Amino acid sequence: MSRTRRHGAVLLRPAPVDPLAIFSPMAMLFWQGARARRQAGDGLAGAPPSVPEAAWVLLVTLVAVNLLVLTRGSTSADASSTVACEDGAMTTWVLHVDLDQFLAAVEVLRHPELAGRPVIVGGRGDPTERAVVSTASYEARAHGVRSGMPLRVAKRKSPDAVFLPVDRPVYEEVSARVMEALRAQPHAVVEVLGWDEAFVGIDDQVAGDPLAFAETIQRSVLEATDLHCSVGLGDTKVRAKIATDFGKPRGTFVLTRDNWVEVMGDRPTTAIWGIGPRIAARLEKHGYRTVLELAAADETELVMEFGARMGPHYRNLGRGVSSNVVDDTPWVARAHGRETTYQTDLTTPVEVTDAVHDLARQVVADITAEGRACQRVGLKVRYKPFFTVTRLRKLAEPTYDAATLATTALELLAALGEGDRPIRLLGVRAEMVPPVGGYDAPRTTGRGGPAASPL
Repeated sequence: MSRTRRHGAVLLRPAPVDPLAIFSPMAMLFWQGARARRQAGDGLAGAPPSVPEAAWVLLVTLVAVNLLVLTRGSTSADASSTVACEDGAMTTWVLHVDLDQFLAAVEVLRHPELAGRPVIVGGRGDPTERAVVSTASYEARAHGVRSGMPLRVAKRKSPDAVFLPVDRPVYEEVSARVMEALRAQPHAVVEVLGWDEAFVGIDDQVAGDPLAFAETIQRSVLEATDLHCSVGLGDTKVRAKIATDFGKPRGTFVLTRDNWVEVMGDRPTTAIWGIGPRIAARLEKHGYRTVLELAAADETELVMEFGARMGPHYRNLGRGVSSNVVDDTPWVARAHGRETTYQTDLTTPVEVTDAVHDLARQVVADITAEGRACQRVGLKVRYKPFFTVTRLRKLAEPTYDAATLATTALELLAALGEGDRPIRLLGVRAEMVPPVGGYDAPRTTGRGGPAASPL
């Protein structure tokens, strides 16, 4: 697909050759040839290779891994070098703009009497129901309330808090005004990440001092919406995103290759955008607990643990290395999903069947609006007490038929063999037929890494 505008220093050069793409097939062919020779000689069709043959296969594989490390080490030793001029002076900047306590701040604007009080937005605003915190005001956060926390727990931590329901249309309207204020900045390219955050790409040779530019953004957003935002500045997206947390609330912070080690070196790997607790635990098994340790990690070891793609990716994150290209190409959805957490567990086949059909109808309405049929059906189910399973199945042919989606989801559910277990949550997801020309490659790595694909 064509891109409308791109901002960032991009080097036009041939794509590097992945040694694994060459040596892995060679190893496989070697193995298959050895097996064919044994079949011709003694008829042992399934016998393993001889010791010398196995040694050759192992040697080829090790050569591939080491070449992978060498080639990727030379081409991505510091991807942030693509943001430098010939004399080493940085010209391309990535700004990450994040609205402070967005949903709660919008609600305080709607209800000025709530200013200064702990405000928690989530679910239907009833802390006795099953729902989680979407946003908490800073006053509520001071009591330990965090996004994603069950409302019941938030109520115990902040008993005097005001609980409000999520009001999507209002937040979407305010978000649109925020993004319009960002796009109105001269020479800026805006890549929207969500309701309350976006990357902004600038070139300081055109836009001037980046810190002054960030402060102009803050004033513009405040004038347009009466909301405050924080801005992180970096030479890569990862650094800009992380920098924002240091600038909150209402401030700015600069994080580049020059101060990366000083600011981040002693912090745990979970401080990096893109590394969550599970990945951090796997890294810790190899002795990599801090950002600095990850930055100096043995890439061969990471490749063996995470694979040829993700191993180098995590090491690069340890050094703050990522893309610096800000792209305002409109995001094209790959799938639409609907899920519901039930206030009372579903315990009968009739309840489950009705719920799945209802979700399927909602999903079909979503993909019909997109104009792209469903080609794969996804199921998400959370059993009591809190056991979650996801499944996916490809359809025989693309469809807009809600009954087909529901039937497929119910078949996936039945195959789990948990028919008597109460259900807390159900979700149905439709992966759509790609648009003409296919999808763009992912532009941004969020927490969980580029391989993450939540239902």
